[in-house]
Order: sequence, then structure tokens, then C-alpha cells
Amino acid sequence: MLKQIQGGVCAAKGFKASGVHCGIRKNKTKRDLALIYSEKKATAAAAYTQNLVKGAPLTVTKNNISDGYAHAVICNSGNANTCNANGIEIAEQTCKLVADALGISAKDVVVASTGVIGQPLDVTPIANGIPALVAGLSDENSTLACEGIMTTDTKLKEIAFEFTAGGKTCRIGGIAKGSGMIHPNMATMLVFVTTDCKISAAMLQKALSADILDSFNMISIDGDTSTNDMVSVLANGTADNEEIVSEGADYDAFCEALAAVTKYLCRMIASDGEGATKLLECKVDGGKDEKTAKTVAKSVICSSLLKAAMFGADANWGRVLCAIGYSGADVDVNKVDVSFRSAKGEILVCKDGAGVAFSEEKAKEILLESEIEILISLHDGAAVATAWGCDLTYDYVKINGDYRT
Repeated sequence: MLKQIQGGVCAAKGFKASGVHCGIRKNKTKRDLALIYSEKKATAAAAYTQNLVKGAPLTVTKNNISDGYAHAVICNSGNANTCNANGIEIAEQTCKLVADALGISAKDVVVASTGVIGQPLDVTPIANGIPALVAGLSDENSTLACEGIMTTDTKLKEIAFEFTAGGKTCRIGGIAKGSGMIHPNMATMLVFVTTDCKISAAMLQKALSADILDSFNMISIDGDTSTNDMVSVLANGTADNEEIVSEGADYDAFCEALAAVTKYLCRMIASDGEGATKLLECKVDGGKDEKTAKTVAKSVICSSLLKAAMFGADANWGRVLCAIGYSGADVDVNKVDVSFRSAKGEILVCKDGAGVAFSEEKAKEILLESEIEILISLHDGAAVATAWGCDLTYDYVKINGDYRT
């Protein structure tokens, strides 16, 4: 049974975290360097952006955890270390610096960066910041690490849960950053998850690879797939459950707990989209198969016209049908029903692919809320899917008009 608990990435036993301002970012009130450390070497798994242009840290991390193990995660914000001639060298130097300070191998470090693309990254601030970063390690500092990975984020994104595997109490927690340049596949963000559950590297990777198909690959903020997306999971086994090495009840329990963390972070990322005022959650049912349901949900949540309508609290359901129509999904549009729902109620706006009479005033009241559900019934099977996004506002353009300068 899942139970939400406090602690973020420090909720699991044997994990500590820290976050400092080292000088990469000009604003001295913003932390720009984060560290997560497992006192015991952990099994590790990760998933990466599908953009052909990838940040150097992803290449280094992929190489470092190719053996299925990691000891620490270091991440800087303010500079993506992408498209830099010496990017690999800087990422490897960062790994060595933190490894030397912790007394571990540089090959056991997950390294990540987020921020502006194509700007040279000087390793000096990182080197200068690591002593304070390591000194600040504590099992109470998940929030400081979370602050250290934020860029245009306005909200902290951290969560933790307790669950049972092999008769032992296990914990899993995560932190995330993500606000702009977010679009499947592997929605653009950084996510770090820790657990004290004992699970083999192979099963950990299997669980993560399956999970992202229903979580992070179902988010879209602005249609731009980042160069630096990464989700990594470290499992140090200190819960002392019997190691999960195959599918079964314990593996299912772990996957359920992982999904609870990732889905929560998905909602947090979507609700904090750059300039956003509303979280949009598109729920599709009645799909002929899972692929169809997911395709429809993603297409609707990606529609700029629909996102703009939601910003204006305009129940323009035709934009939902339009997005379904060009999605490429094999659906009978003459069977489609659409409703909008929020804390203020639910209203049917389309039945069997055609408009129905509804109160514009009631619809506006529903759509003025900060969380909106777009409910779509395809009436063609039993498959379901959920996708997350946000409204498109004037502030999105303002934020990205001078992001670099």
C-alpha cells in the first residue's frame, strides 16, 4: 500500500543531498549546483532525450552507468553544456571533482546540466562550489538540491512515497525540473529518483523504460524536445528486502511506487509550464488500443490553438476534434464525445462528433479554474490514456523572447 511521505530524494535510507550557489548563474540568490549522494553504491538506470542534439552530460552519464551502478548525481543549472567543443571534457571533469571530494570513482557519477544551449561552461565555479556542496550533504536537504536544478521553474517539484516489497518497508522519492522546452518523447526536463528498495540494475531499467511511456512521454508544454532530458533512478538496497531480480508481486509493487512518483512529477512539471496559469489533463477512454488512446491524448494536449483557448477559458471544443482529426489515430470521429471538467463541475460540449447545446456561462466558470480536465470518449474499445500540458499565455513569449540574454 502506498503512503505519501516527506523527504523527496532523501526519504529513502542512505541518501543525502545538497544545493549551493557556485557562480554559474549571475543571480546569487539562486542555487545552481545540486548533489545527491548514496552512502552505499546503488544500482542505476536512466532514460534520455530522443533529440539528436544531446547535452554532453548525457553522453558521459550513459557511459558511466553502463555497468548498472552509480554512487552520486551532480547537476548544474544555468548552462546546458550542450553544443560545446569541450563539453565532454567539462562533464568528465565535473564527475572527477565530485568523486574526489566524496572518495568514490568518477565512473560512478551521474552528471547533468540544464540551462542555455551553446554557451561555454567554465568548470571553475563548479570546482569552487563542490567543497561547500559536499559539506552541506544532509538527509534533510532534498529541497536544496531541488532548488539547485531549477531554471525558469517557479515551483519546487519533489515527492516521496513509502511502499512494501518482500515484507520490508521501502521508500522512493524524486525531484524534478521542467518548465519550458518540454515535448515528448522524453519530455524536456531533469528528474532524479532515489529508492532504498533492493532491485537489480536490469529490472530497474526495465521498470523505468516502461514507466516513461505512460508518464514523461505524455507531457507537452510547447512542442520543443529538449537536448538535455534525463530521468535517472538510483536504488541502494538499504531497505534490505529480497532483491527484485524478476517480475512478480514485489516488482509490481515497485513499479506502482515508481509510477506514483513520476505521475506526480508530471503534473507538477505541466502545471509549471513557462507562463502557464492552468494545468491541462487530457483523459481518453474507449480507445481501440493503447496506441490510439495515447496518440489522441498527446495530439490534443499539444494543440497550440486548444492551449490558447484554455487560457481564455473558451470552450472551443472544435479545437479538440481538430487535434484528434490530424493526430493520425484510427478513430471514428462520429463516435467521439468531449467534456470539460474542473472543480466547478463538468459539461458535455460534443456528442457523437457534433456540438450539443450547453451553457457558455457554465463552461467559462469551469474553464477559469487552475486545473482543467479534457475528457474524450472514443467508444471504440477499452484502452485509456492520459496526457498532461498547460495553457499557452502571453508570458510564454515574454519568457522565451530574451531567455538567452
